[in-house]
Amino acid sequence: MSVGQGNPGVHAPPAGVQNAAGVTYTTVDQNYFEARRLKRHARVWSLWALGVGAVISGHYSGWNLGLANGFGAMFFATIIIAIMYLGLTFSLAEMSPALPHTGGAYSFARTSMGPWAGYVTGIAENIEFVLTPAVIVFFISSYLSAIFETAPAFQPVYWVLCYALFVGLNIIGVELSFKVTVGVTVAALAVLGFFYVSVLFSGQFDFSRWALNIGPDGAELPNGGGPFLPMGIGSILASLPFAVWLFLAIEQLPLAAEESHDPQRDMPKGIIAGILTLIASAFLVLFLNTGIAPGAAGLGKSGEPLLDGFRTLFGTDIAKILAAIAVIGLIASFHTIIFAFGRQIYSLSRAGYFPSALSVTHGERKTPYVALIAGAILGLLVMLIIWFSLGADSGGALIGGTLLNMAVAGAMLAYFMQGMSYVVLKKKFPNLHRPYKSPFGVAGAVICMVIAAVTLYFQLTDSVFRTAVIGVVVYYAVMMAYFLLVGRHKLILSPEEEFALTKGESEYKSY
Repeated sequence: MSVGQGNPGVHAPPAGVQNAAGVTYTTVDQNYFEARRLKRHARVWSLWALGVGAVISGHYSGWNLGLANGFGAMFFATIIIAIMYLGLTFSLAEMSPALPHTGGAYSFARTSMGPWAGYVTGIAENIEFVLTPAVIVFFISSYLSAIFETAPAFQPVYWVLCYALFVGLNIIGVELSFKVTVGVTVAALAVLGFFYVSVLFSGQFDFSRWALNIGPDGAELPNGGGPFLPMGIGSILASLPFAVWLFLAIEQLPLAAEESHDPQRDMPKGIIAGILTLIASAFLVLFLNTGIAPGAAGLGKSGEPLLDGFRTLFGTDIAKILAAIAVIGLIASFHTIIFAFGRQIYSLSRAGYFPSALSVTHGERKTPYVALIAGAILGLLVMLIIWFSLGADSGGALIGGTLLNMAVAGAMLAYFMQGMSYVVLKKKFPNLHRPYKSPFGVAGAVICMVIAAVTLYFQLTDSVFRTAVIGVVVYYAVMMAYFLLVGRHKLILSPEEEFALTKGESEYKSY
């Protein structure tokens, strides 16, 4: 069954006439939407896998850098960020079935606060979803280089091959895409589960000896037994961006709304099951990976914490096999976030915010192949420019650090806007049909907004992250200039726009 056709002309502003928001809608015929159809396939199991798979690489690496501030800092940061994601995901579980469109976050902000807010939110997610797979494929190439013993200069070849393979899988069809998603997600969780069980039965777990082996001066304590918060309470803030990697990208699930058989029933179940799975795994990896050698001091500067744990348990002789296993988690996230940026670019393009040619879908397979290719080229181009202009060492550090934190900065802004969308929707459209209602209500959305704002503020004030935030600001400046000069004059009555202009019209007038 194909979807995504829209209903042009219903209550639309007259073509060529600006509305109060300063945007102009262009009239299109049914052929426009015929060329932009999607196909329904996903159910709860597929949606769960899509959400968990997008995040799971963060349980393999990235999170551990927060241990440099001490185990206690990372522990409390993980609790805070888990609370933020609970507020976010339960808000999404309510908004997504009420507004079941591919636009996701852009759609929520567009309906609640207008086209400018929708575009600002869409750009934030665009930054997150285009840059995150670029960072992940960099880590994949590092693992592959170790496995096949190739020179660092060969890494860009791995990038191109990985993008080509997984963009291709996403283009071939939504059925295959979701089958791969379920397969690699279950495999990635199985690897983590094997690790957790191995630690528990190894006899090598010693929390005080290894997790608490950082002193107040940051030096390693050979016998452990250090303070829970060696750097003080303030160090918790420094660990917040790293704790984000344990959950980053679960919010992509609403982008699959138009490819779900029953989004009003299945989307809340998929989102809630996904975040609960990730919270359980996050605390398991935090405690069990850190509770064995090399402990917090070693993992706080490691690029491969799970591999370090496997080496402790099984020795270094099987390092290549372990590296190959660890790649599974990275592949799971890489594949699923490619799905996300394809749908995110597609939805903004279909509505005219991006050039409309980007939203054309494959005639037979009904996948947004143009958006998928465009997102992959953009991510690859950024990586290649950095790599060849700065060299392998400096370029790799920038890709693995600055781009990573640009993705986090984009995510924090998107979370803030989604929390605000929830609050405004509750107030402006109280009678909107909501198949599911968040038990946390407005309070959960507000808490999400506060934590996201604090995390982004810390990035702005910390010199390590400031370059990344500046990069986000520059991208925003370019994209806002495009919308001001071009995009706002070419909006199209896509399902998201039609819903915003018609379904809530009567409630808006009474507001």
